[in-house]
Amino acid sequence: MTESTAFHEQLLAEEAELRVPTFGKDDAWMLGSQMRAAAAERRLPIAIGIVLAGQRVFHAALEGASADNDGWLARKTAVVLRYGRSSMGVGEQFRVAGKDFDRDSRLDPAAFAAHGGVFPLVHTGGALLGAVGVSGLPQREDHEFVVTELRRFLDTRA
Repeated sequence: MTESTAFHEQLLAEEAELRVPTFGKDDAWMLGSQMRAAAAERRLPIAIGIVLAGQRVFHAALEGASADNDGWLARKTAVVLRYGRSSMGVGEQFRVAGKDFDRDSRLDPAAFAAHGGVFPLVHTGGALLGAVGVSGLPQREDHEFVVTELRRFLDTRA
């Protein structure tokens, strides 16, 4: 198994594991606030966003984040909502298949970015509810931050 294939398998496992039994606007506020506090403590220059049913229900930008990060966040979120997978997972799926997302997806790169940092909010029953994500760090770090914080949020609710 190549390193890329192993990483893709790890992403698939995270996507299968990190599912929500319920998730509404109050949950979005709690998760987003938790993420903002964790990012502020580490002085991360990120934008944070949560979307439910097509509506942005949480947004925060920390010191050092820019409007560019908002654009990246929107493009990565569009990938998650289209594919139902993490933005990093979609990018890796294309890489493992020897394809280039920007070219081979036939989607507008101005609207879609398969770079790490946005994760699907999937109900335990399998329905895609929305997405949670960040932008501002290298893509793997964006992805890892979201996974860590989503896992922490779910652990406190278990």
